[in-house]
Amino acid sequence: MSTQTSTKPFGIKDKFGYMMGDVANDFMFIFASGYLMVFYTKVLGVSAALVGTLFLVSRIIDAFTDIGMGVIVDSVKPAKDGRFRSWIRRMCVPVALASFLMYQSGLAGAPMTVKVVYMFVTYILWGSICYTSINIPYGSMAASISADAKDRAALSTWRSVGAQIASTVINMSVPILVYYTDADGNKLVNKGMFTKLAGVFAICAIICYIICYKCTVERVQVAPKAKGEKGNSNIIKTLFSSRALLALIAAAIFLVFGTILANSLNAYLYADYFRNTGALSTYNSLMLIVTLGLAPFIVILSMKFGKKETAVVGTAFTGIVYVVLFLLRVQNPWVYVGITFVGAFGYMYFQMAVWAFLTDVLDDSEVRTHKRDDGAIYGVYSFARKLGQALAGGLGGFALTAIGYAETADVQTQQVKESLYSVTTLGQGVAFILVALVLLFVYPLSKKKIEENTRVLKERRGNAN
Repeated sequence: MSTQTSTKPFGIKDKFGYMMGDVANDFMFIFASGYLMVFYTKVLGVSAALVGTLFLVSRIIDAFTDIGMGVIVDSVKPAKDGRFRSWIRRMCVPVALASFLMYQSGLAGAPMTVKVVYMFVTYILWGSICYTSINIPYGSMAASISADAKDRAALSTWRSVGAQIASTVINMSVPILVYYTDADGNKLVNKGMFTKLAGVFAICAIICYIICYKCTVERVQVAPKAKGEKGNSNIIKTLFSSRALLALIAAAIFLVFGTILANSLNAYLYADYFRNTGALSTYNSLMLIVTLGLAPFIVILSMKFGKKETAVVGTAFTGIVYVVLFLLRVQNPWVYVGITFVGAFGYMYFQMAVWAFLTDVLDDSEVRTHKRDDGAIYGVYSFARKLGQALAGGLGGFALTAIGYAETADVQTQQVKESLYSVTTLGQGVAFILVALVLLFVYPLSKKKIEENTRVLKERRGNAN
């Protein structure tokens, strides 16, 4: 049972601090999502298919580490600085160091066996162990910062703004610094730049984690599980009895599949198909405009029309835009940038509000079971998102191999370029349409249902106090 404690009121400091937590996460995560495959294939010379295998294997490990970390967070006695914030203090340096270790350009000349072992060890250390140990508590912490639905929607919005800030910094700077143009106009990779950039982003991540830790307050306290309580079996029962959780997991997998597929393949699409990485930098900078343009309206739209209802319209719109792009076969990179910029407004609503969706699911679970398993449920959800990331990154790697992409070639054939365009556009179109269908027909937490759950929990917490 959760209780609301008396402490200083929720405010801008909490929003800013929580935002900086995702800035920290995404200095590492967005860099890895968009450019780790490029590093593995074009710097280390590892095949895209083997990189895809790495992503899938690591997700199998995540099935244990994500859920296990969630159970640990729920079961261990809270530290003096909180149940969730304490993990940010403990893990901010290890996760940043692990991220830096993944991008060691000096190994480019090592034997392939050494490079493959290095790739598997450092990626799993970062993603399955260190990142999990800080991201699960960070994500779970939103529900403890405030019990108010409006505040949680604001936290989700600010978190998404933080992610977009990091994404904009990375995706504007990295294409310019990593790629250079040869005499024939082809885009080639500056191999040594990856290690330098990874070091800078790791330092930035540590600073942002510290700000997050200093600025946030845990107000909703959850009692640790009683000794001997079977947390794992409870979570499995909750998972399969919660239609809301299963639906959100499915929608999140498709959402992450679409966005990570774009992050994985856009670097290749703009470099090889459009031969214009500057357009990619422009597109990524425009995403910050989309985020900032939507941010003031997320809470307003969610409170007026409902999160589910608005997200269905937005993701369906984006899906249709990418299907149209697939059919048009756009040749001009700036036309492509303009159309995808407009389309981004649709899916970005759901992406910015998705963490508020999760707190709604947590509340729904507490209403039904009278128990709070924030960490473990977030662990299940996090694993599902990582599964979507692995499918997108893995299938992205397999797709590159299937269409005949030559990792060591400076120039790809026209057939490969056309296939690359098809996979990137149609893959995203299908993914976003599937998100809309899942939310529309499966996800049960409408605006009316959320309001009812909020009323029930307020009555319970009032009685507990």
